[in-house]
Amino acid sequence: MAEHEDIRTGRHCVFALHAHLVFVTRFRHRVFTDPHLSRMEEIMRDVCADFETELAEFNGENNHVHLLMNFPPKIALSKLVNSLKGVSSRRMRTEFPEPARHCYRANRLWSGSYFAGSVGGVPISVLRRCIERQNRPA
Repeated sequence: MAEHEDIRTGRHCVFALHAHLVFVTRFRHRVFTDPHLSRMEEIMRDVCADFETELAEFNGENNHVHLLMNFPPKIALSKLVNSLKGVSSRRMRTEFPEPARHCYRANRLWSGSYFAGSVGGVPISVLRRCIERQNRPA
């Protein structure tokens, strides 16, 4: 039964869709510390809840974040990414103005690109361990 813990049900479907997302700061500026990443996780969990999406794992380093998502088939991943990046950028600029001087030029925290990979080739537990082992700054 434990192997089916990530299977979800919708009104007309049963699904287990997972994606690994990576967002990089604009120009790979090193701006995140542990308090930044903790708040970023809260913001991203709120956005995911609005999309009926589960943020299964979150971590990052000083210039990027990794997210492991469990999302329903009705969600366009590109729209979710757009919302995650936009909302987190706006809220982080408001709540943490000190990095704004050198990182938030043009009012953008994130690089315009991102990585999105479907997950399924390796067990989710292996990917979780990989994300957990990121060298989170102090």
